[in-house]
Amino acid sequence: MQKIQVLMVCMGNICRSPMAHGVFAQRIREAGLDHAIEVDSAGTHSYHVGEPPDRRAQAAARARGYELGGQRARRLEAQDFLDFDYILVMDDENLRSARKLQPADGKARLYRFLEFAGARAEREVPDPYYGGSQGFATVMDLVEDAATGFLSHLRERHRL
Repeated sequence: MQKIQVLMVCMGNICRSPMAHGVFAQRIREAGLDHAIEVDSAGTHSYHVGEPPDRRAQAAARARGYELGGQRARRLEAQDFLDFDYILVMDDENLRSARKLQPADGKARLYRFLEFAGARAEREVPDPYYGGSQGFATVMDLVEDAATGFLSHLRERHRL
């Protein structure tokens, strides 16, 4: 069985998408689905390529039991639409940027991550970069809900 490939995307790949990546990776492990699903993350801009996640993102994640330290920022590329099955963006700006890169023959399904967050009113994961620690806690709340919902979606759709 070929693994389902999932890519989390935000602007710089140092806050929201690494947090979503870390949370979803743990959800996969907890569900015993490491053999079936793989997750990565990328950014629509190259501001931070090669850098680890923002220290505040790492602290917010660590406070809830997630480890992000092994991740390094990279930029979203057109090839990702051929390599990944799902590309999950954090906001509408990321969605527009991703669509510009999306080749006609790309197989990836493109969604806003919060489409999987259940009954939440929010449509976008807000960028916490210029704010304080509360913004990172809010992002953690949102990505935890969306990760749980997205895993349920994959289980139903792919009979996992």
